[in-house]
Amino acid sequence: MFKKVLIANRGEIALRIIRACKELDVKTVAVYSEADKDALHIEYADECYSIGPSPPTQSYLNIKTIIKIAKNTASEAIHPGYGFLAQIPAFAKACQSNNIEFIGPSIEVLKKMGNKVMARKIMADAGVSVIPGSMDAVKDEDEVEEVAEKVGYPVFVKAVFGGGGKGMRLIKNNKGIPRAMELARLEAESSFGSPEIYVEKMLRNPRHIEFQVLADKKGNIIHLGERECSIQRKYQKLIEETPSPMMTEELRNVMGKKAIQAAKAINYTSVGTTEFLVNKDSSFCFLEMNTRLQVEHLITEMVTGIDIVKEQIKIAAGEELGYKQDDIMMRGHALNCRINSEDPYRGFVPSPGTVTEYRPSGGFGIRVDSALYSGYAIPVFYDSLIAKLAAWGLNRSEALQRMRNALNEYHIEGVETTIPFHKRILEDESFKRGDVHTRFVEERIGSLVIEEKYEDEEEVAALSAVLVKYLRNRQTGLAVIPQRKARNMSKWRMVRRHRLPR
Repeated sequence: MFKKVLIANRGEIALRIIRACKELDVKTVAVYSEADKDALHIEYADECYSIGPSPPTQSYLNIKTIIKIAKNTASEAIHPGYGFLAQIPAFAKACQSNNIEFIGPSIEVLKKMGNKVMARKIMADAGVSVIPGSMDAVKDEDEVEEVAEKVGYPVFVKAVFGGGGKGMRLIKNNKGIPRAMELARLEAESSFGSPEIYVEKMLRNPRHIEFQVLADKKGNIIHLGERECSIQRKYQKLIEETPSPMMTEELRNVMGKKAIQAAKAINYTSVGTTEFLVNKDSSFCFLEMNTRLQVEHLITEMVTGIDIVKEQIKIAAGEELGYKQDDIMMRGHALNCRINSEDPYRGFVPSPGTVTEYRPSGGFGIRVDSALYSGYAIPVFYDSLIAKLAAWGLNRSEALQRMRNALNEYHIEGVETTIPFHKRILEDESFKRGDVHTRFVEERIGSLVIEEKYEDEEEVAALSAVLVKYLRNRQTGLAVIPQRKARNMSKWRMVRRHRLPR
């Protein structure tokens, strides 16, 4: 086992990793940006070091600085958490070049699964069904139309190196091809550095089901069951649960074997998830493989009793899995609500600020993963996820009731949060029945919030590209702040003027 591990992350996930390391009797090194100088993960770690200014590009994405601190502190391994550098091949390579263990999969795996068309080819060759679409990047409108005519409209154009819904546009017919391609490419290049896109058929209201896999360096691979991730907004998960309400033991066995088959096809090691879209007839297709620890890992831990973070660290240290597939038992039901510092009554605009009062939920079967405290200032520079609230019960009904109680107990003052939105979802009759799909929020819960003001996607994509270019230029001293007349108020500001009654 390692003697010392550096955690290249922040917030609740940094705390989660530090706690796992303490249980393994491993010393920890925390890093922090200027915005995080008062963060909790600094207090919990054995050592802590500043890595620069608040913007991620100058701190949590600064590979050179992080590697330097790891070497100076004699850290034998680096845990990237999720986000930031967790799936960046260049970071894994930098770790390898400096004889530091990257707690995650190999560089080759990161490259293969980060390229969506390559991942599709590998899975198809391995006998894992993929969503109908192109098996290569498309070069022009004719290629898009050819694929769309073959698989049937509607289709998506997606960024080859994308994720999280960025660089993704829906095409309902051939008239929408030129604009969708232009916007997808623009956003793909600004977000991922490459304008390459491919085509994928849009499935009608599928479920998003992912399987947690654990794979050691001895060739042993198991899965820990599935997670239902269909409750999403703009392709971002809001609520996850396990087991899935639609799952049967027979289907779990079939999908679990495919998840392991997918991991074996790329010689996967570490923890990860194989993700599928499942149709109403229970047929399913490979969506992607997440080559890192997942935000929602805690609910799988609650129903299996297995500490996934500890297992990930032990795998990186060369230890063999202590479990066989037959040893894995799922007991009870668990749900996770992602609590974001966003205002659901104003189009989910971010709500950074100082937490003036903080009282987390508690009780039997409740788990809160968070780095909040009274007086903590939520920075504007990072993701808006501020807490993960999970509830466990002997069955789904009990877990749902505990989650309702926990949401009512959770008290955060000083900033707006998505807690009211989660309450609304849990009140929905279809959700109570487990009758969900990936468009559930848009179709069932959309009335809670105002329609966002930015129907012109071209303006949004253009603003995104201009902002990225400005930030890049600012780093080289070439940025010029554009001037505008005060009377031409930004639409981004206008939306904050509108608020629904609570």
